[in-house]
Amino acid sequence: MSGELLLVTGGAGFIGSHLVEALLRDRPEALVVSVDSYATGSTENHTDDPRARYLTGETGELGRLWAENGLLSPGTVFHLGEYSRVDSSFDDLDLVWRSNLHGTKEVVDFCRRHGARLVYAGSSTRFGQPPHDEHSSPYAWMKAKNVEYIRNTARWYELDYVITYFYNVYGPRQIRQGPYATVIGVFEEQRRRGVDLTVVEPGSQLRDFTHVDDIVSGLLVCAARGAGDGYLLGRGEEHRIIDVARMFGGPVCMIPARRGDRVRSASDFSKARALGWTPTIRLRDYISRLDHPDPRPGPGTATELDRGACE
Repeated sequence: MSGELLLVTGGAGFIGSHLVEALLRDRPEALVVSVDSYATGSTENHTDDPRARYLTGETGELGRLWAENGLLSPGTVFHLGEYSRVDSSFDDLDLVWRSNLHGTKEVVDFCRRHGARLVYAGSSTRFGQPPHDEHSSPYAWMKAKNVEYIRNTARWYELDYVITYFYNVYGPRQIRQGPYATVIGVFEEQRRRGVDLTVVEPGSQLRDFTHVDDIVSGLLVCAARGAGDGYLLGRGEEHRIIDVARMFGGPVCMIPARRGDRVRSASDFSKARALGWTPTIRLRDYISRLDHPDPRPGPGTATELDRGACE
């Protein structure tokens, strides 16, 4: 990829911004363009490196954005810029459709027109155990349809692609509040404020948490050496959500189960491991290095959301 023009959709987001920095660091001759709608991305995630360029817009208008800015064909497209939450996808159906189906179709067509290699960030919800599988939420279903579309496009036309799957990414710049917050981000924020940690019932859901640095290294390895579908990027250590909350310490309260939540996801990481990728960061080590306040909440410290959820 050295010397190429590279595109990262969602490059101002949590994972995308780390990827942009890694590409600039590892490819000293590369130019990296980010296309982000800033629905969840932030200008605070931008790098000052002059080899990075940030465009604002949805992936559905990628072709127009690219032409208007007079950019040459990219060598590789890392497509991370999609809607990425299960529970809220029930309420945001039109947005999920526009972002994850229409937007991704336009990205795939863009790659075909420019002869670019596509590195797609699939969802581990595809591997849920029935009835907690790809049909359990609008988000899971549309992400699975995108995988089918990419694979079929490669059969029907010429398309160079590799599909990766993320397992519960956490780390610096993760969203800590609101409907797009990560589990670890929510716990970090609640712990910082000294309020009860809210655990979604039943709490026994199993999750494999993967640090963003490991995800980015996996993306780079798959982009360089992978081909086709099936590159699962996970740590390989499942934790019950209730046990993760206890790692943070302090009181815990249970909140009602959410729509589309899954018990666990199937995981076979052998394909990514065969490329030489090995995750290095353990969740417990990450949590132990956080600067925690007094675990006991004081009077009046909980927000209305916290109080409503735990009363």
